[in-house]
Amino acid sequence: MSTSILLLADTHLPKRAKTLPHPVLAAIDTADVVVHAGDWVDAATLDLLEARSSRFIGVYGNNDHGELRERLPEVASAEIEGVRVAVIHETGASIGREKRMDAAFPHTDLLVFGHSHIPWDTTTPAGLRLLNPGSPTDRRRQPYATFMRVTLDAGAVSSVELARIMRT
Repeated sequence: MSTSILLLADTHLPKRAKTLPHPVLAAIDTADVVVHAGDWVDAATLDLLEARSSRFIGVYGNNDHGELRERLPEVASAEIEGVRVAVIHETGASIGREKRMDAAFPHTDLLVFGHSHIPWDTTTPAGLRLLNPGSPTDRRRQPYATFMRVTLDAGAVSSVELARIMRT
């Protein structure tokens, strides 16, 4: 049995956009699990994701304060279909990231993170998959706003899709 996971980070609502883009809302409704790696900025987006998601996992980011820090952890972990998943907002500089994350998350199969707004997909020497979905609302230096769809099957990550959001 496969499980679909939607990965989001750095939504920064309502500062970077008024609402989540339609492709993200549609993906929330079809995902088995929704993961948000922080920098929400408003609690209304958290409420929306919790209400619309079949299963939700989230953390706070450096731009999240007050209620968001009260409701969300700094680091979250879960087992999904036999895959050990951790979520954190910041992982530090890209140089040396794989080695640092192997040391910090030795019993993890998949680490989801955000902060940079830059999509990232690598596997560390120890086999830890690192995924950053970018941002669906604030593309910064990237050509597109993005999010990720991940499929887990047979206790492993079987596919990762970086979804681009076209400007309208």
